[in-house]
Amino acid sequence: MPGVPPARYAYLGPEGTFTEQAVRQLAASRTAELLPCATVTVALDQVRDGEVAGAVVPIENSVEGSVPVTLDELATGEPLMITREMTVPIQFSLLARPGVRAEDVTRVGTHPHAAAQTRRWVSTHLPHAVVVHPTSTAAAAAGLADGTATWDAAVTAPLAAEHYHLAELAIGIADTPDAETRFVLVTRPGAPAPATGADKTSMVAFIRDDHPGLLLEMLEEFALRGVNLSRIESRPTGQGLGRYCFSIDCEGHIGDARVGEALMGLHRMCDDVRFLGSYERIDGLPTDVRKGTNDADFREAEAWLARLRNGH
Repeated sequence: MPGVPPARYAYLGPEGTFTEQAVRQLAASRTAELLPCATVTVALDQVRDGEVAGAVVPIENSVEGSVPVTLDELATGEPLMITREMTVPIQFSLLARPGVRAEDVTRVGTHPHAAAQTRRWVSTHLPHAVVVHPTSTAAAAAGLADGTATWDAAVTAPLAAEHYHLAELAIGIADTPDAETRFVLVTRPGAPAPATGADKTSMVAFIRDDHPGLLLEMLEEFALRGVNLSRIESRPTGQGLGRYCFSIDCEGHIGDARVGEALMGLHRMCDDVRFLGSYERIDGLPTDVRKGTNDADFREAEAWLARLRNGH
C-alpha cells in the first residue's frame, strides 16, 4: 500500500549468518527491512520495544541441541510469542582473505557451535591451528574483511563469502553432513494462527515445589490426553540452585481439546505456565491423533458427563 513503510525484522547477525538465511525464508522479507543484531537478546528486545515486527533467532540444532540463550530469553522478561518455525541445512566453508593459503592458517575463528560441528575436519586438515570464538560465524568472516581479526581463516556459512568478498579455502566441511538448525519467528503476543492439523505448541512450565515424581506428574498431563512431546528440557530459573523450569514443545494446537486440557492440567499443578505459541510445523507432518483423544471424543465425553449430572 502506498505510503505504508515496509515491515522490519531483526535477526541474529551480522550479515552472512545462517540466521540471515532463515529470515529470508519469510515471504514478507522480500520487501522488509532486515536488521542484524549482535545477540539474541538484542534481537528479541527490539521486538519487546516495538522497533520491529518480529525477530528470527536460532532455537535448536540437530547436533548441538537447543540454544540456551533463546530458551532463557523466551522464558523470562516481557512475554513473547513464536509464530513460525523454519530450518536451514548447516554447511560450513573455510574462508580467508584472497591470497591466504590453507597451509598459512594458524588460527581459525568461528562460533562455538560451528567449532563443535567441524571439530574433526579442522583437526584433520588444520592440525596445528588454534580455534578462537568470536560472537558469531559471520563476525569471524567480518573480522577478516575489515582487518580486525586475530585469526587467519573463518569457519562460517557459505553466504559469508559473498557478503565479505572472501576466498573459499574449503567447502562442505561439516562433520555431520545432514545437520540443520531450527529457527523461530518471534513476535509480540497475540491470538495464535488457526490450527492446520500439522502444528506445534511451545510453553515454559515453572514448578511450584520440587518433590518425588514431579516430572512424571507433568508428563502424565500430556500422556493421558494423547499429546506427544517433541522436546522437553530443564533450564535454571536463576532464583537459586535447584530451581528449574521446563521448556516444552508438544504436537498439536492450543485450539485442540487434548492440548488445551493438557495445558490446563499443567497450569493447575505449576506455579506458572508461559504459553509461547501454537504454529505450523516446518515439516508439515499431520499430528497423529489417537482414538479417544480428538475433539469429537472430548465433546462426547463432556455431553455424557452433563447427562449424568442431570440425572439422565
